Amino acid sequence: MSDISSAKPNSSTTSEVDIAIVGGGMVGASLALLLSSLNLGWGIKVIEAFPMTSATDGLQPSFDARSTALSHSSREVFEILDLWSTLSPRLAEIKEVHVSDRGHIGNTRLKASEQNLPALGYVVENQWLGSVLMTALQQAPNVDIVAPAQVSSVKPVRGGIQLSLSGAEVNTNLHAKLLVVADGAQSCTREILGIDATTRDYGQVAVIANISLQLDHGGVAYERFTDSGPMAMLPLQSVGEEHRSALVWTLPPDRAAEMMAVPDEAFLSELQDRFGHRLGQFQRVGSRHSYPIRLITSNEQVRSHVVVVGNAAHSLHPVAGQGFNLALRDVAVLVNELAKNASRGVALGDLAVLQGYLNQQQADQQQTILLSDLLPKVFGIDASPVALARNLGLLALDTVPLLRHQFARLGMGLETRGTTLIEKGAPANG
Repeated sequence: MSDISSAKPNSSTTSEVDIAIVGGGMVGASLALLLSSLNLGWGIKVIEAFPMTSATDGLQPSFDARSTALSHSSREVFEILDLWSTLSPRLAEIKEVHVSDRGHIGNTRLKASEQNLPALGYVVENQWLGSVLMTALQQAPNVDIVAPAQVSSVKPVRGGIQLSLSGAEVNTNLHAKLLVVADGAQSCTREILGIDATTRDYGQVAVIANISLQLDHGGVAYERFTDSGPMAMLPLQSVGEEHRSALVWTLPPDRAAEMMAVPDEAFLSELQDRFGHRLGQFQRVGSRHSYPIRLITSNEQVRSHVVVVGNAAHSLHPVAGQGFNLALRDVAVLVNELAKNASRGVALGDLAVLQGYLNQQQADQQQTILLSDLLPKVFGIDASPVALARNLGLLALDTVPLLRHQFARLGMGLETRGTTLIEKGAPANG
């Protein structure tokens, strides 16, 4: 694998590539690996604004590491890439999801055993997932990493898209048959392309931190809805003898600022009051971080020779933990469509192919966004009739197996996903 970022500073080059992916985060890296695994001979460049390194050897679990929830559909993607066995030793299984409404009787439990699966989902530390992806990416055939580099201009040309890249050691023009925009919710590339995004501010802030527990979480993920916003406690692997859960606590901005500022003891006391004692007495809190919660959706996801994916296409409320999982399902279906049409001789970047991908994923996107958008709204209403209705709904989920089954499949990404990815290494015309 070559890397044009090793070019001399200020040198000017022009190169051609089949697929350029702007954004080398978890979505962009996963997409590049899926494309490479098809063995179709496509040249792929991953363009990332920050230096990209891997260090899986000797990488130790960190108490404060940020984490991501992976659905069963995401596991299937990583199994196709032969990465699941590498990831597995550092995953925490979600064997059960407990949903409750603070101050009300309604609650429900979704269990992996009822789905005949080992887990409903998994929680992985971002630094571990990122390192595994980067190690694989650096070894992938036909993939070049250009980092650090920024996209300074984008324009359509015959047969593709021309990008101008700049950086400390990069000054090049790049012609790509297909441009994939995967550089995050505040995508600069999307803005350069003149693609507008719709932003809805929820008027909430997510406070995240890892919490040390008195009791072992037992693989249970808790989703608790309160009058100030939802909170989630996701199981993490223990560090030494210390049990951990990852907290995502949604609060009004002023309250979030207060909780970011108070001493650890006051933070844990308030969290204990809002969450309860299902995990025993909270022992300590790690580094706290916060970010405003907004629903950001790209007004366009496909153009001729351009597709927008990941948070650049849709950045969701964290309540259901579906953002990354939806993005992985998107890129899996995209890769499948590109491969099928390549076997028919259709040019990369053909608008009909990209529109076909979007048509397949539209239902999944709409339903997943609706779920992430609706849950905090419904549980944020204090009116008695609404509270009664939602608690009856939780009780129904808890007592009717078919409803639990369908709801669990929705959370695992199995109910709304599009087509499955073709087998790794399958011939293009197979």
